[in-house]
Amino acid sequence: MNIGDVSTRSGLPAKTIRYYEDIGLIKPQRSDNGYRCFVEADLHKLAFLGRARALGFTIEDCRMLMALYEDESRASGDVKQLALEHLSKIETKIADLQAMRDTLTELVHCCAGDNRPDCPILKDLSGKV
Repeated sequence: MNIGDVSTRSGLPAKTIRYYEDIGLIKPQRSDNGYRCFVEADLHKLAFLGRARALGFTIEDCRMLMALYEDESRASGDVKQLALEHLSKIETKIADLQAMRDTLTELVHCCAGDNRPDCPILKDLSGKV
């Protein structure tokens, strides 16, 4: 398969596929004319990476997950630990976003939104509370 075929089948842009090759996450074969030649295993790895990235795993996490996936003697506990660490980061981000939402909701509620210049939103942003 060429990069266009793999891009269509994996749902990943060709630019992303080339990037994954540049950083060593995949290693497609090369034909005599230098074109990338992907096999089913490459497609499977790209789908794996696409799913992992969609779940928010970093490139380094993906590198570790791929190594664990390819290691048949891996311990599932290692995979679970990596996923638990990522889940903890997600939960922290959610808590931060909820706090941001609560603060902004309160500021929007306090702002009259009329023709007067007084604006609690701008006052809060400027640090003059």
